[in-house]
Amino acid sequence: MTPFTLNLRGRLAEYSRPVVMGVLNVTPDSFYSGSRAQTHADITRRARQLVADGADMLDIGAYSSRPGADDVSADEELRRLEAGLSAVREAVGYDIPVSVDTFRADVARRAVEWGADIINDISGGLLDEGMFETVADLHVPYILMHMRGTPATMQTMTDYTDVVADVIGELSHKLSRLEELGVADVIIDPGFGFAKTLDQNYRLLSQLDAFAILGRPVLAGMSRKSMLTRLLGIDATEALVPTAIVGALALERGAAILRVHDPREAAQAIAIVEKLKIKG
Repeated sequence: MTPFTLNLRGRLAEYSRPVVMGVLNVTPDSFYSGSRAQTHADITRRARQLVADGADMLDIGAYSSRPGADDVSADEELRRLEAGLSAVREAVGYDIPVSVDTFRADVARRAVEWGADIINDISGGLLDEGMFETVADLHVPYILMHMRGTPATMQTMTDYTDVVADVIGELSHKLSRLEELGVADVIIDPGFGFAKTLDQNYRLLSQLDAFAILGRPVLAGMSRKSMLTRLLGIDATEALVPTAIVGALALERGAAILRVHDPREAAQAIAIVEKLKIKG
């Protein structure tokens, strides 16, 4: 990976090696039950465990994007995030950057007011036309993910001429808009599992290094996803080892951030891949 920096509330954070982002879902229905925490005690406990296991950042989600998940109102998403952010900051303080996973511009604004450092938008601005302007106004890093349609319709929208070139092209168009608005820190997420078939997910992984053309750090989010469970005939609870394997493959192809449910194994993968780069 290429070293990168992020402006986190006026503090310039420098990253010279890959970063582990730990997933914390304050939802009752996220696809992997091990990531869920709803009570104050459970949220603080999970946040502390994620950091103890090697998470450099935390990503809080209050709206499940799995296919078939219940719709969540903005008010309910805000209620969950306010409680989640309060508990996380109590647990780990302000030294650990916290990202909020939302596609709603108004929710993003409130989350930053409550202490979020980064906005992680699964829709890449698709589901709320005010998101790009809001992020520009907030001056926070933005994770630009590739998706088509909505979580309910995305798997019917997998018609690509060339999935790698098409995803890069669609992200490039949005990245240009963000740059025009003055958003300085953008992280690229190819959107594994979102409007992608099983084969398309692996095509993206095999050519992840192609995303370097965008000149931004790349986030790989494949943790316990169906691209692993469907291929191997297992469920999410059995996908820890496959997650570590695809994480290592992503690192070899230039990933700067691994978004995972299990930071310890991701940190171990990073240590091994980084060691391979040392020349004797």
